[in-house]
Amino acid sequence: MTSTPEQTVLQSDRRRWFALAIVMTAAFMDLVDVTIVNIAIPSIQKDAGASFSQIQWITAGYALAFAAGLITGGRLGDIHGRKKLFLVGIAGFTLASALCGFAANPEMLVASRILQGAMAAMMVPQVLSIVHATFPAEERGKVFGLFGAIVGLGAVTGPLLGALLTEWNIAGLEWRPIFLINLPVGIAGLILGRRFIGESKAPRALKLDLVGVALVTLGLLMLLYPLTRGRELGWPLWGHLSMAGSVVVFAALVGYEKRKARKDGSPLVELSLFRAKSFAAGIAVQTTFGVALGIFFLVWTLYMQLGLGWSPLKAGTTGIPFSIAVSVAAGLSVQKLVPRFGRKVLQAGALTMMAGLLIYIWEAGRYGADIAPWQMALPLTVMGLGMGLIVAPLTDAVLSDVPKEHAGSASGLINTVQQMGNALGLGLVSVVFFGSISDRLAPSQVGGAFADAFMHSLWWVVAVLGVIFLLMFALPKRPRVGAEGEAAVFDDGPAVSEPALAP
Repeated sequence: MTSTPEQTVLQSDRRRWFALAIVMTAAFMDLVDVTIVNIAIPSIQKDAGASFSQIQWITAGYALAFAAGLITGGRLGDIHGRKKLFLVGIAGFTLASALCGFAANPEMLVASRILQGAMAAMMVPQVLSIVHATFPAEERGKVFGLFGAIVGLGAVTGPLLGALLTEWNIAGLEWRPIFLINLPVGIAGLILGRRFIGESKAPRALKLDLVGVALVTLGLLMLLYPLTRGRELGWPLWGHLSMAGSVVVFAALVGYEKRKARKDGSPLVELSLFRAKSFAAGIAVQTTFGVALGIFFLVWTLYMQLGLGWSPLKAGTTGIPFSIAVSVAAGLSVQKLVPRFGRKVLQAGALTMMAGLLIYIWEAGRYGADIAPWQMALPLTVMGLGMGLIVAPLTDAVLSDVPKEHAGSASGLINTVQQMGNALGLGLVSVVFFGSISDRLAPSQVGGAFADAFMHSLWWVVAVLGVIFLLMFALPKRPRVGAEGEAAVFDDGPAVSEPALAP
């Protein structure tokens, strides 16, 4: 019995929504893995005997490898197929998670986290690429709204799940289940992904730009490695020279990529993307936003658990209002607010986050070490609402004018700059947080010292968000609404329709 055209379309439609669920689960797994580690840091430090430097590398090593590999991972997807690279990435991520869970010492854990970040760099760029290649423009608003909700859900699930797994101490494994829980999720994603995700790649043959890969990786490492280890090593001269040299490397990358584009049209970084105002402005905002998030989330965890002496479960549940607010605001921003108010919604998000941080600074100063979780609910809710107004529409704005053949490269670049900003933020933690804490504190002084360092760090985050607010003036003013009123695609001029993609 042959299928009717209507049945074929329905089956195809179901397949792409199954595919969306699978890639979103992978993105969720990556988000959870970042936040779940933060909440388990004190347990790792106590059980594994990790030093503060190693603790910083457990988080920053992942971010470094992730940032360094994202552009390459996105381009490999364009060349060899996004489904293929997604499956390679999720398999490698699952294996690296097992190595993290069974790490015999802090050194092995750091190395496994770096591998995990590298595998995530193969997997994550394909998520946005597959969405971009699978869903027509008028449906992407709905999809990115879901993506924003996933971000919020990952933010709440990570700390809460990490707290529960750490508190339960399953089979005496302490912190290890926070990594081992990825195994069943990764295996299921691998099996279902093979069945339901359709293959897509660039319509014309591209080649991997190995020189570009080398220059991107070298430049990022020269910038981020000294930032991460600078305070621990006393800010040596070579660190300053390395960071200054990274500017030269990035300049060389731009020059080489221009020549590569003229020569064979296969550069690693598609510089022509920056001619689109929405892309260039969005990339600048993504980078700076990553710095703010990198500082806040690590400092917040250290403040609650090491400074206030809270248990992982108490710290994890404290973040629930924040995450719920992110999810709610992310859905509303794309579906309801951005179509009416355009970039003002994103700017309102930056101001709202700043307001939440100022409330938090006031409360931390007033209550000191006696602050309670319920007193943190208000500033965290306000911050969450602000973040939700930014995360979902920003991704849509950055990708709105990207040609399909460069979807992987653009997605990799979006994730790279946010992770680069995140790694910069993590590196700055050693300056803005640990730099404010004396190396010799009596037990009675710890709470007050951590509260002061926390407030000092939050002022830095407020300043970064002020920069983000100003950068957002470069985003296009008005959204271009899709056929069904669902997609909020930013536009400064006449709408240019994009051909609908086959389901």
